[in-house]
Amino acid sequence: MRTGSIPRMARPLGLSLREAEIMTLIAEGHSNREIAAQLVLAEKTVKNHVNRIYAKLGAQSRVAAIARWGDRDAT
Repeated sequence: MRTGSIPRMARPLGLSLREAEIMTLIAEGHSNREIAAQLVLAEKTVKNHVNRIYAKLGAQSRVAAIARWGDRDAT
């Protein structure tokens, strides 16, 4: 199941479309395992995406990434 909440051409905060999709699911409270199952990906692939998301957002944790993601419209 895809979220459908990410506009096709948007690159919020410099994230790829897949990274934005994963970040949306993280912000909804899903675990890496749940995200992997939902997007039909290996959990390791999701972990790799999450690490790239953290780097792009300058976040050290899931909580910091979610906070930065929530602030994206304010910047």
